[in-house]
Amino acid sequence: MKILALTNLFPTPWAPHRAPFNRQQFERLARDHDVDVLTAVDFRERLTNPRSDLNIAHLHTDHFIYLYPPLIGRSLHAICWLLSLLWQRGRQLRTTHYDCLLASWAYPDAVATSWLARRLGVPYVVKLHGSDINVQAGYALRRMQIRSALRHANGVVTVSRALADKAIALGADPAHVHVLYNGVDSHRFAPGPRSEARQRLQLSADAPLLLYVGNLKASKGCIDLLEAFPALLAAKPQARLLYIGEGPCRAELMQRATALGCAERVELKGAIKHDALGDWFRAADLLCLPSHNEGVPNVVLEAMACGTPVVATRVGGIPEVVPAQAGILVPVKDRVALSAALLEASERSWDGAAIAAHAANFRWEDNVNRLAAILQQAIAPAAASIGAPA
Repeated sequence: MKILALTNLFPTPWAPHRAPFNRQQFERLARDHDVDVLTAVDFRERLTNPRSDLNIAHLHTDHFIYLYPPLIGRSLHAICWLLSLLWQRGRQLRTTHYDCLLASWAYPDAVATSWLARRLGVPYVVKLHGSDINVQAGYALRRMQIRSALRHANGVVTVSRALADKAIALGADPAHVHVLYNGVDSHRFAPGPRSEARQRLQLSADAPLLLYVGNLKASKGCIDLLEAFPALLAAKPQARLLYIGEGPCRAELMQRATALGCAERVELKGAIKHDALGDWFRAADLLCLPSHNEGVPNVVLEAMACGTPVVATRVGGIPEVVPAQAGILVPVKDRVALSAALLEASERSWDGAAIAAHAANFRWEDNVNRLAAILQQAIAPAAASIGAPA
């Protein structure tokens, strides 16, 4: 198959650590198919972020600068996305004969891709991740556009059953909706001695270690976690809280840690390459991700693959992948419950081997084989009509 993936969720020279789940999936898909990736780069990111080298195997990657009026006219962003794409890459799109378009993110990406697919006369598949439906579809004008894109899609891929139900409620054909959990790279994320991981990372051998991995955004619960941390610290004064990631809450986190009197036990490590995260998961006693909305975050699957238990919120697809033997789930934005869960999890004796065995069910090989079959199914009607006698 000749496939064009269109998304904002992919590494770029200005955001090389973005969306490693899509990078892993598209790289594997490209081992058996001809895959191009066109990534939308927000013009503000292009102007403010430093550029770095980007080397991605197997894939043909490119980007375009997504221009739009900031702060206003959010319901117009899909048409801005499409016009930016056609202005910068229109000739390539007209002359390259793609079998299928794959849009990863509902708004504006999938909405614009649905219009492009009709213009090019090719089928398209939409991949949904979480807040692209949980948040964006909450706005009436955007919801109308997302509904149309889902209804006309030749396939809709969701990373959880919860998202699949929402897609169907929005109007997607149930026969075209597929639940496809992300995978885990078992070579990079596997159990190993905690003491050795801490030694490699130059961390204390004995201090209880609580880990957060993700964007430093309020909607990811990073502030909630900090507010819940002092309760754990009162019971375990040597505990440390490490944040891995970048985002707009970085300064607020340190200011709040100072106000709470725990700044010496909190550290912001910044962004770390995906390939290097395994040791951090193995070094941690707990991974905590108290998001306000989610699909299925890959960091949860990867932590479990390393045998590390999880404390997270009961939102989106997280309850579908975190059983009781692998973690504790709490209500969203409930900092009291989060504090109690951190204390309980820190005292419980966890079976790391059983946690890792559960996570072994999430394999990239299975994921990519199913995705290829979904794309092939989307292409089949168009191919049949071309081959039909006049």
